[in-house]
Amino acid sequence: MSFIGNIIWLIFGGFLAGLGYIIGGLLICLTIIGIPFGLQSIKLGFATFAPFGKSVVETEDAWGGLNMIFNILWVVLFGWEIALAHLAHAIVLAITIIGLPFAKQHIKLIPMALIPFGRTLR
Repeated sequence: MSFIGNIIWLIFGGFLAGLGYIIGGLLICLTIIGIPFGLQSIKLGFATFAPFGKSVVETEDAWGGLNMIFNILWVVLFGWEIALAHLAHAIVLAITIIGLPFAKQHIKLIPMALIPFGRTLR
């Protein structure tokens, strides 16, 4: 079932969303300071390509010193906007019964979009 959900997800916007994350991440990686943030954006893009059948998992060093500093910077600069975009998409999709599984995937991506350092989608 997750394979079919991922195919429908990709057709109806998941591919463009993931591609946007990856292109944005590559642009952020052009600066040396932005490389860690660009890599997280690319990771989020690949997670956006196929979210069905996966869950957000914290790594063992999720709340380490450097990860915490990067997460604070991420939330201030990018994270809150990305999380609000996922929330807005989830609200719109939740209006119909057919859109509920897709809304659930957007809700699942919110924690990873808000605080990506030390989290992964497995």
